[in-house]
Amino acid sequence: MKPLNEVIAACPPSGIRRFFDIAAEMDDVISLGVGEPDFVTPWRIREAGIYALEHGYTTYTSNAGLPELRRLICGDLARRYDAHYAWDSECLITTGVSEGLDLTLRVLLNPGDEVIVPEPCYVAYEPCVAFAGGTPVRVPTRWEDGFAVDAGVVAAAITPRTKAILIGSPANPTGAVQPRAALEALVRLAEQHDLYLISDEIYDRLTYTGTHTCLGALPGARERTVVLGGFSKAQAMTGWRVGWICAPAHVAELCVRVHQYTMLCAPHVSQMAAVEALSSAEGDVAEMVADYDRRRRVFVKGLREIGLDCPEPGGAFYAFPSIRSSGLDSETFAERLLKAESVAVVPGSVFGPSGEGHIRCSYATALPLLEEALTRMDRFLRSL
Repeated sequence: MKPLNEVIAACPPSGIRRFFDIAAEMDDVISLGVGEPDFVTPWRIREAGIYALEHGYTTYTSNAGLPELRRLICGDLARRYDAHYAWDSECLITTGVSEGLDLTLRVLLNPGDEVIVPEPCYVAYEPCVAFAGGTPVRVPTRWEDGFAVDAGVVAAAITPRTKAILIGSPANPTGAVQPRAALEALVRLAEQHDLYLISDEIYDRLTYTGTHTCLGALPGARERTVVLGGFSKAQAMTGWRVGWICAPAHVAELCVRVHQYTMLCAPHVSQMAAVEALSSAEGDVAEMVADYDRRRRVFVKGLREIGLDCPEPGGAFYAFPSIRSSGLDSETFAERLLKAESVAVVPGSVFGPSGEGHIRCSYATALPLLEEALTRMDRFLRSL
């Protein structure tokens, strides 16, 4: 048989999923590995989806998505962050941020173009760059600096092939929220070298210790920035698969072009549920965010008390404690913790070299389970 696609064949399976698969075979596992809210989608949003089904909204929408939803998204960005996009030419509804990232990279990149990716980073970033024909170029961030992106380090990685910089803030896996000054420095760098900026802001509403900065709202950024967002995290709508792209019109137009040939449109029912989420579910979002914040404070305090140094996560719903004091590498630590105490975490190494010496723990699970996980982790550390 002739060989299959070499880029895809060379891509390793997700390092996160391997631990999910092991945990699925075990009893009494507390999973801190899932990057998914433990909340059910708020009732008013589910009811909007039920209404859509009952009234036959099961057809295609326009390729770019429901006009009402695009208006609401652009209005929300303008009101919340002073980021202004035209709903009819600069906004596209996607099947989650994952598709939005894929579309963006396919539109921006030509074969061999380089994309600078600060790490630790979400596991999909580098493979998606490669699938689009690009070359991911890692640059490290340090937990001692709160995983802030250093523009000087990024500048040193720029070559004539560099096309874009891809960042996520608040970040998966670290929970880091990029300081406004760090983002402004990246914008200046992008202007200097004529680069695009891709900003994954799916966790924008899950910001606890400061204010989220929308990259597309910064001076000089708008004409070269693609902002990605969606409803999976703050609105607990992971399975509905609704995301969005806001970008300059010439970029958005080509994203729609790829989208219309591959996905056609995001699900009609899901888009109508997302309209309800933006129209009337703000109170539900606020309640969930407050609960995540409570869990965050309890869990991080508990990690520190059992001897795991943990930077305070400013956003998302992940803690990224150091496990260097254990003397184990992150993969060994995660494997032994799972087998000994039935607590599933993700090795920091799967998120890039700078993640080694850490584990990712999701606190998007019930507080009693988080407290029990801390007890088990403490017992495991004492046994080493």
